[in-house]
Amino acid sequence: MDNRAEVRDFLTTRRAKITPERAGIPSAGQRRVPGLRRSEVAALAGMSVEYYAKLERGHLAGVSAGVLDAIARALQLDDAERAHLLRLAHEADGSNALVRPRRRPKQWTVRPSLRWSLDAVTSPAILVDNRQDLLAANHLGRAMYSDVYADPTGAPNFGRFTFLDSAARRFYPDWNLAADMVVANLRTAAGKDPHDKGLHDLVGELSTRSDDFRRRWGAHNVRIHGTGVKTFHHHVVGDLELAYESMDLRAESGLTLTIYAAEPDSPSAHALALLASWAASSSAASHSRRN
Repeated sequence: MDNRAEVRDFLTTRRAKITPERAGIPSAGQRRVPGLRRSEVAALAGMSVEYYAKLERGHLAGVSAGVLDAIARALQLDDAERAHLLRLAHEADGSNALVRPRRRPKQWTVRPSLRWSLDAVTSPAILVDNRQDLLAANHLGRAMYSDVYADPTGAPNFGRFTFLDSAARRFYPDWNLAADMVVANLRTAAGKDPHDKGLHDLVGELSTRSDDFRRRWGAHNVRIHGTGVKTFHHHVVGDLELAYESMDLRAESGLTLTIYAAEPDSPSAHALALLASWAASSSAASHSRRN
């Protein structure tokens, strides 16, 4: 990806989000574009408008941490956006190559100890990479994401499922939120490794085939995947409201393990128990057919 274009689009979209009122400055005169003017960002960051304009055009090579921090404060960047800006700056001067995640070989498989660990988790657990490929899941995770695994065309991927599979509109009751999260995760991954050809190919495919994806990709939103609550509508057990915790695997750079859990004795907990029963019966039926 073109680093200068990425910097320009990221800073421009962040600037457009900040109103004068939110920035605490007077709103004077007619505004041709939403958000702050370059001169206002420059004033808030304590630099000349000429220098800020140069930075916004994508020239971040050699920029000091203090300048980047001043821009982040002026644009009121959150933690994920601040980290993304730092990665763009490091990419501009070449230092980002030292911290890019090590890419997995194309024939990467889940090692036995990792598979055993997944299967030892009693709640749904899944393993996802930066491209949003669903690499592995325990039995309950596979049952929960059976719609994602149903695509016969290739490896399951949350980007393709969300934007190209009609089942996603039913599986995610708040599809817009799910779509925003997937794209923000992919945009964050692109900032971490802008030379990942597999990610480039995926973004190109989704941009070509989905107007919804292309519009969201152009917004340049990023996020840090950590913890929260997600809602689903499973085709067998109905509604699920599940808390999730995501953690990076120390031994596998770029991979994230996410574990879901329901509040004890809640409707979602009972639905998970039903899902476990359905998964067990499906597995038994499949084993019987093979034999």
